This record gives sequence, C-alpha cells and structure tokens, in this order.
Amino acid sequence: MRIIGGQARGRMLVAPPGANTRPTQDYVRESLFNILRWDVEDARILDLFAGTGALSLEALSRGAQFAVMVDTDRAACDAIRKNIETAKMQDKCRLLSRDYHAAMQQLVQEGCVFDMVFLDPPYKMENTGEMCAALYEKGLLSTSFLLVIEHRRGHAPLLDARFDAFDQRRYGDTEITFVRRREGTR
Repeated sequence: MRIIGGQARGRMLVAPPGANTRPTQDYVRESLFNILRWDVEDARILDLFAGTGALSLEALSRGAQFAVMVDTDRAACDAIRKNIETAKMQDKCRLLSRDYHAAMQQLVQEGCVFDMVFLDPPYKMENTGEMCAALYEKGLLSTSFLLVIEHRRGHAPLLDARFDAFDQRRYGDTEITFVRRREGTR
C-alpha cells in the first residue's frame, strides 16, 4: 500500500495485522482521487474509522489543508502514527484515538468544520446515514461539504432529505457513495 499521487507520492504505508482493518485498495483510492481531484485542494478533512489513514494522507498529499483521523483500534492508531511519520505530514494531521461519537463531540466543542468527510466503518455497521445526520446536526460540515461513504455493495446509506447522494461507484463488493447537501437545504 502506498500514496498514489501528490507531494508524498510513492511513500509506502503500513496496515495493522489481522482482519480488523480493511484498507482501501490502491486502485480504488486512485479511482476515488481521480473523482475528487477538484474537491481536495485546501479541504479540511475528517476521516472517521481511519484504519491506516491512507485516505487522509492521500488527500493531504494532493493539497488538502489538514486532516483529523479517528479510530478506536489500538493497532490501527499505531499504523496511522507510523504512516503520518512516513508521509512527513505531522504538521497537517491529528489523530483522535476514540470512538466516533466522542470524537464528534470533542470536535464540536473545538468549533471544527470540515469540507470533506471519509466514512469507512466496518461493514457490520450499517448506520452511516445516522452518522451523516449527526455530522450535519452538530455543525461539523461546511456549507459545501462532500461525504465519501465506503460500504458493502448493496448497502447504501439511508439518508434523509438534507442529503443528495449524487454518485455511486462500484469496486468488486465495495461501493462508494458521494453525498452533498441537497439544494435548498439549510
């Protein structure tokens, strides 16, 4: 696994051993960032269930402003720390080793707002629509936010009327749904 493009291109990334973390494959990340290329520049990134941090580090390598990565798994957090160091992006990254509820609450208290959110929870967690609603209701999303939700094929997030799932891509048994604010929504 490596960073595909940008200033840190070619830097190798590590993943924790075992099956708890499901890193996004290189070819999927490359395709994803070809789609996101115009949205990444200067973006403030939130990466929930960061796993290896590869999505955030790829975004930073391509010009994102900063990234907050969240994960609870100790081995994943160790891998994220190593990957941040390997990519030499310590000044642009922050790791919160806690569950997504606690992380969101902390970020609200700090007044954080994000332009792009990567949501890649374990496939057994199928409440990504609720996660999106919580991000919105807590004020963690900028007015022109983009949510990138990775999920098992056929299990798209159940989103309320504030959201527009404007695109969906399929990569084997993985799907990625792209979500923006529905026009006319406050």
